[in-house]
Amino acid sequence: MTKYVAYGIGAALVDTEIKVQDTELTEMNVEKGLMTLVDQDRQAELLSHLQDHLVKAKHASGGSAGNSMIATAHFGGPTFMSCKVANDSDGDIYIADLEAAGVDHCFKGERDTGITGKCLVLVTPDAERSMNTFLGISETLSTAQLDAEAIAASEYVYLEGYLVTSPTGREAAIRAREIAQAAGVKTALSFSDPGMVEFFRDGIAEMIGDRLDLIFCNEDEALGWAQSDSLDTAVEKLKEIANSFVITRGSDGAITFDGTTLTKVSSHKVKAVDTNGAGDMFAGAFLYAITQGEDFPTAGRFASLAASKIVTNYGPRLPAEEYGALRKEFFGE
Repeated sequence: MTKYVAYGIGAALVDTEIKVQDTELTEMNVEKGLMTLVDQDRQAELLSHLQDHLVKAKHASGGSAGNSMIATAHFGGPTFMSCKVANDSDGDIYIADLEAAGVDHCFKGERDTGITGKCLVLVTPDAERSMNTFLGISETLSTAQLDAEAIAASEYVYLEGYLVTSPTGREAAIRAREIAQAAGVKTALSFSDPGMVEFFRDGIAEMIGDRLDLIFCNEDEALGWAQSDSLDTAVEKLKEIANSFVITRGSDGAITFDGTTLTKVSSHKVKAVDTNGAGDMFAGAFLYAITQGEDFPTAGRFASLAASKIVTNYGPRLPAEEYGALRKEFFGE
């Protein structure tokens, strides 16, 4: 009997989100629209350039898989999260946010001394987000943070592609997949970022193994995996590594494949102010819907609606009370 609809594993980060101009990205030598790993000194250097903005900065716990697990839980699907935070104030914030959303987690005793991971999210007027991530203690996420019983009690294990950048994190993701497959639990992976596909392709392939049940990616990531400019080619390449998948396409909606049928899902036309967390919200809403028995096209429409709501807000998540309202708006319950 399953206890969780999804078990996530990924980096635990506390986001600092700042509105900037494109010229400022150029001045700071920040690659627009990508996640870039930085060390603590580089993050401090960037913050020194942004002193005038800090008074208006927004702070929230983040991390791709964490955002998705919190979204699924807020919609009403129980989830579990494996990650690593330090014994510091940011670690306290992160755990409190998980618990406030009803997400079970792996923190059962003393936390290690260190620095909880931080992500500096720079949002330009076109709503694009550029992330500069100092992983901190998240870089040492390992198999020690896995809970085999919780994995076995889940419908899906959800792997965050960002884990590929850490040797121990990648090992933990692979081990989580192996435990899940041995227990008959479905496996899902988010490619997370075009850079993960481009620069860590072999590691992503290790995380995938022979085959996964479900892959989440955006169009750039799909094309990067296929090493092609053709979306049709990307679709065929994804079929080689997963039983099903979702390709998000921003304002062009999404494509879902349930193992048999390819379906185009329309987007919801809104004025985006911040795309940070949109893909995470899409995945969390989609996982909620399919684990409630909805088909892929319906799940895609619900996830598209949820993502459209998140991009009209600043920050990676909605206020807690809005998830239930969104579910009722779509499902009428």
